[in-house]
Amino acid sequence: MDSQKEALQRIISTLANKNDEIQNFVDTLNHTLKGVQSQISQCNNALENSEELLEFATRSLDIKEPEEFSKAARQIKDRVTMASAFRLSLKPKVSDNMTHLMVDFSQERQMLQTLKFLPVPKAPEIDPVECLVADNSVTVAWRMLEEDNKIDHFILEHRKTNFDGLPRVKDERCWEIIDNIKGTEYTLSGLKFDSKYMNFRVRACNKAVAGEYSDPVTLETKALNFNLDNSSSHLNLKVEDTCVEWDPTGGKGQESKMKGKENKGRSGTPSPKRTSVGSRPPAVRGSRDRFTGESYTVLGDTAIESGQHYWEVKAQKDCKSYSVGVAYKTLGKFDQLGKTNTSWCIHVNNWLQNTFAAKHNNKVKALDVTVPEKIGVFCDFDGGQLSFYDANSKQLLYSFKTKFTQPVLPGFMVWCGGLSLSTGMQVPSAVRTLQKSENGMTGSASSLNNVVTQ
Repeated sequence: MDSQKEALQRIISTLANKNDEIQNFVDTLNHTLKGVQSQISQCNNALENSEELLEFATRSLDIKEPEEFSKAARQIKDRVTMASAFRLSLKPKVSDNMTHLMVDFSQERQMLQTLKFLPVPKAPEIDPVECLVADNSVTVAWRMLEEDNKIDHFILEHRKTNFDGLPRVKDERCWEIIDNIKGTEYTLSGLKFDSKYMNFRVRACNKAVAGEYSDPVTLETKALNFNLDNSSSHLNLKVEDTCVEWDPTGGKGQESKMKGKENKGRSGTPSPKRTSVGSRPPAVRGSRDRFTGESYTVLGDTAIESGQHYWEVKAQKDCKSYSVGVAYKTLGKFDQLGKTNTSWCIHVNNWLQNTFAAKHNNKVKALDVTVPEKIGVFCDFDGGQLSFYDANSKQLLYSFKTKFTQPVLPGFMVWCGGLSLSTGMQVPSAVRTLQKSENGMTGSASSLNNVVTQ
């Protein structure tokens, strides 16, 4: 494309020079035309004088008197000698042909003929069979229907959507662009699957122009997305979306403040609502009771009723005690995770003594493994399995095998520290492989029956 631009630039420069030459020549012609017009006027005058002199000379031939004839002859001689017709140049001041007015475009014509313009690339075709959605990554593969060795790169565009099928004209999200892809496939990794689907389209580009878009393809990217439910969390917990942090002062004076607001509401106009990380709205009528006492618990706001799901939890480095697991909605407001038959969890204690254990129905199973930096939680509702993994190495930490009789909610307990969640994640391929090879579980709720209760 650069060489073509240079060639066109040379042609443009040559044409500009030719334009200047023609303009200069037109100016010369105008000047010459004025000279020719003057020459014509002078010749006409000389011709009139010559015709008059010729007529006088002809009449003089008829004079009989020698003296008069001599006088006439001298006059004719003097007039002929001084006649302008004999001093004029009878060569026109212009050429008798117009070849000098022709502009030679042969060089430009030759340069234009050597230019090779690239055709617009045809649209590629995305092959859904070759596309892969796994481990929060999407690999998109496509092909050209006709071979085109002029293709330089491809442009891939994608956007999230909750609509199945072909992309809608008025979708709520804009296309995101990935440019300069040299191959015929591309992998987007580290995605958060917070929509049910993703749309993809691709176009081919050569050195000159981009081609038409391929037909769009929609791929499913469904995963469990949830936030923490701050309407029922313990008052000593600061809860915001996917983060929870222990707050020893969170419950002090809350009830009196609420009563004061209620009294204000009865006596006059209620005060404007104020929101902050530590503030929580009063429980909505019909919702579960807020956790209290020593149950420093918060649940997820989305129930699991079927399927396989995965999420990850990371604790603050100085967190003294926390639990991660699932629970039925019927978990009591005084109940702690793992101490009832309606909850399952693993518990980490870094206060006074360090312990790492699995808990269910008030029974404990000590785990002889290192507490990982981040814990992965796998819940197979239909298969009745709850497994915990090292999120980085995918090492299995512990598995419960049971039969869930009610929908379960992700559950968390934290004391003197904080937790952060990662949701919108697919079940990792490594976890799926381990689940198939395990054929059951490493530990089970039944294995806790003989453990000393606490």
